[in-house]
Amino acid sequence: MLVSREPLRSPNKHIALHLVTYMSQGLQVKGLLAVPAAQAPLPAVLFCRGGIRKVGMVRKRRVLSMAKRGYAVFAPYYRGNEGGEGREDFAGEDRHDVLHALTLVQSLPEVRPGRVALIGFSRGAVMAMLAAKERPGTGPVVVWSGVSDMFDTYEERVDLRRMLKRVVGHPRKDAEAYERRSPVYWAEAIPVPVLIVHGTADSQVSVGQARKLAAALERAGKDYAMDLYDGLEHRFPRETEERALDAVFAWITRKLEEMSGSLGTERAR
Repeated sequence: MLVSREPLRSPNKHIALHLVTYMSQGLQVKGLLAVPAAQAPLPAVLFCRGGIRKVGMVRKRRVLSMAKRGYAVFAPYYRGNEGGEGREDFAGEDRHDVLHALTLVQSLPEVRPGRVALIGFSRGAVMAMLAAKERPGTGPVVVWSGVSDMFDTYEERVDLRRMLKRVVGHPRKDAEAYERRSPVYWAEAIPVPVLIVHGTADSQVSVGQARKLAAALERAGKDYAMDLYDGLEHRFPRETEERALDAVFAWITRKLEEMSGSLGTERAR
């Protein structure tokens, strides 16, 4: 899976940064790896970025901020970006870039064996939820300012309609492609806990999508929680984002411990 791993200059001397090249469906794909200095293998998080191409690109600051909480963090750029091969298609075939990234992360010597948690931001939430559905042993999942119904995204984001019609199709003519990218239609297939984080004033992905996902998970009897941030937009102010990350990683740590314990109980049986 791993093609190359090149060290990058890190603004945090306690966290190493690497540009990683790995294989996904025969394509060389790039991603950013952040690993805190530590003696023991670390738990891992895979961060699924939002946007498409240059819009919503992975930011070093965000990845470093996650890593300083004691996790190895890998953020795929997705195919066709930052020198990678292929062309991303908004949670279509490029979802394999996340599936193969999970395999890569689990093979790293700095990462402890076991589950890899996922944080999906904006359309990256679809990528994270698809990975949880398609790859056993993955998760828990954090859906942050996340798309849960691509039909709603088409209606809400007039500025994205041309791209969506080109990459995904028209929602009336290509409804199946939209449903495949909409977790609200297959919430019953998500086997792991989900945390929904959303600002109530989000003008890019409406808070209605968060509530719709929560309702779908509730109907399916799934383990989920929802943290709504009153009056906040798609991206949180830095200080609030740091507090939200504290809560997110506390939840991830707790759920990983719970899931590890339940696995041990099943094996004992």
